[in-house]
Amino acid sequence: MLAKKLLSFKPSSSENFEKFHDSEKMNSSLDESGEEAYRARAGRKRHSVQLDKKLTSQLHSLDRRSSTISTGTADSLSSYTGSSSEEDDISPREKAQKNSRGFSDFCVKNIEHNAFGRREIEIAEQEMPGLMALRRRAEADKPLQGAKIIGCTHITAQTAVLVETLAALGASIRWSACNIYSTQNEVAAALAESGFPIYAWKGETEEDFWWCIDKCINAEGWQPNMILDDGGDATHWLLKKYPAMFNMVKGIVEESVTGVHRLYQLSKSGKLTVPAMNVNDSVTKTKFDNLYSCRESILDALKRTTDVMFGGKQVLICGYGEVGKGCSQALKGLGAIVSVTEIDPICALQACMDGFRVVKLDEVVRNCDVLITCTGNKNVVTRSHLDRLKNGCIVCNMGHSNTEIDVASLRTPELTWEKVRSQVDHIIWPDGKRIILLAEGRLVNLSCSSVPSFVVSITATTQALALIELFNAPAGRYKQDVYLLPKKMDEYVASLHLPTFDAHLTELTDDQAKYLGLNKAGPFKPNYYRY
Repeated sequence: MLAKKLLSFKPSSSENFEKFHDSEKMNSSLDESGEEAYRARAGRKRHSVQLDKKLTSQLHSLDRRSSTISTGTADSLSSYTGSSSEEDDISPREKAQKNSRGFSDFCVKNIEHNAFGRREIEIAEQEMPGLMALRRRAEADKPLQGAKIIGCTHITAQTAVLVETLAALGASIRWSACNIYSTQNEVAAALAESGFPIYAWKGETEEDFWWCIDKCINAEGWQPNMILDDGGDATHWLLKKYPAMFNMVKGIVEESVTGVHRLYQLSKSGKLTVPAMNVNDSVTKTKFDNLYSCRESILDALKRTTDVMFGGKQVLICGYGEVGKGCSQALKGLGAIVSVTEIDPICALQACMDGFRVVKLDEVVRNCDVLITCTGNKNVVTRSHLDRLKNGCIVCNMGHSNTEIDVASLRTPELTWEKVRSQVDHIIWPDGKRIILLAEGRLVNLSCSSVPSFVVSITATTQALALIELFNAPAGRYKQDVYLLPKKMDEYVASLHLPTFDAHLTELTDDQAKYLGLNKAGPFKPNYYRY
């Protein structure tokens, strides 16, 4: 074990002193300066010995913690997941916490870390110009006055800017996390300190996850009338546990592939009793968050967790939608040899035209150095595939759900789980082969790195406008179905972000607008236009 190896290490200053001390004892005629030098070195030795003892104590503690990670049974194979603000192993549910004003309607890792989170939020605000502009323009009108919003998304500094924007526009909010690993604990603490009911921390268990959502929904004297969801979990829980309350919701805004699929399934089966807005397939979400954000954040996540050089590596991307396109472009730019799997002939043709080889997973699984899923589907990478991966293969997921890689099949007695660092596990086969699994198959960029604030600003502004539209829509405008964001709103979101680049739009003349059959103020493209 690493800790035991380190215990035998001695700082070089101590070793050098031993050699010096032996030679000094042989010299009985030290002059005054020599005596002073000797005393100084002796002091350094005592200090070095103290450091050795402290290091030894810390490493023994590390050994004790490491030894608690069992490799004997399937139930104990889940890796211990660290946190940026993890000072103990006490569950936040067992803590009685209050903010500086005595507010206690929250459950976060440590409320005392709120100042660090506030600084993170302030940094994010600087890179979220569109959302901040919307806040300034609409704050006086309070278009969400009376809205009671349940939020279930990733809780990051960027999400905090959205939460505070919605509150500034008049909304009352309760918020939980859509991912057990992506919560930034300090940010959650900062929101709780500001008086928001936040129920989330990094490293929740599955039971914690649903408990947090339930605490947001089932609050005394507070009934939700809007849902902002990322993955459909809050929608699912409200419909399952509180159907009467669900029927009174005015609208749902959903931003993920998984959540949108759930909504369409509910609509098809007649169980969707409220209007919903599909933000995931809006132009500003698909073309910016899914493509540009993933193009940058996949590299960030892989570099932070593995330190691997990607030039010349064989990389397989499962899925060539916008997320797959971004990941493929990024890794190709680093010199990786990228192949793609696809079910859609149009996306497959795009991959071919972009210079990528389209293959079946079974054809190349033995040669992959990196395997990334980007499909939003389930059982894309099965135990059979995992068994055939080469030694040292990096496996991760960029799709929203944790169902793309069959991680459950790896929790068996014959396989050993070895924690490397936070969100990084070695899965070791009996013959010694190991793969590197990131974030236990969950969304790797938000679990293991960060997402660019500017791109999140585009998505968050889209979400805010969708909430405003559904909440203020007159009766009958939206029926019990799933809708796309109106094109005009997509264009408005983009326009809010253009000043950052000092971009100047050309205006149509009356004659040009008439020729194209457009309104001079937009929308400028028909709904069927593919950007």
